[in-house]
Amino acid sequence: MNISPSATDRTAAGPTFELEREAGLPCVAGVDEAGRGPLAGPVVAAAVVLDRNRIPSGIDDSKVLKEPDRERLFAEITASAPFGVGTGSVAEIDRLNILQASLLAMRRAVTALAWHIGQMPDLALVDGNRSARLACPERLVVGGDAASLSIAAASIIAKVTRDRWMAGLAGQHAGFRWETNRGYATAHHRLALTILGPTPHHRRSFAPLRPTKHEQLRLTL
Repeated sequence: MNISPSATDRTAAGPTFELEREAGLPCVAGVDEAGRGPLAGPVVAAAVVLDRNRIPSGIDDSKVLKEPDRERLFAEITASAPFGVGTGSVAEIDRLNILQASLLAMRRAVTALAWHIGQMPDLALVDGNRSARLACPERLVVGGDAASLSIAAASIIAKVTRDRWMAGLAGQHAGFRWETNRGYATAHHRLALTILGPTPHHRRSFAPLRPTKHEQLRLTL
């Protein structure tokens, strides 16, 4: 495992395939996650191996793309490249913490990719500075979704998958507007929590859902 420095200064024009070319290996995967910050829903990770001869145009960090562009690129990436998706459930987020659940989702995504292609990647380019403890060599890339096309593609798959998941949950829990806020702590989401109370899909370890010290003491009496 090694760590690449922040790519901010190197990627003013957007992500490139340079890190993948530098690796000089036939099977290099990009790995990223979506959904670390919301109050509700799982964290989702994706791993993808881009075909350098069939890279869809316009791939970028999912956070800077508009929803129609993410949806188009999701369709193009998943039609042209093998990928895997993994999740960390709300229960795992509350039990392990969000960081560890995110890393667990990454391991599951890489395992799903490996089942699809019949082998572990020769190298995984992982967004961030924390090892996911993968079963293959990994290179950590700070700001990776702005540097690597493979990581950016993984960010798109993870983001669109999670957004669709939250839209589905919104139909079961009307009032929270998860179809638009995706579980993030918007003013309406916070208001809905005070009126409707938390659902089984809310992360109880996250403020404002975490019990106060007074509430914890009352529960033990």
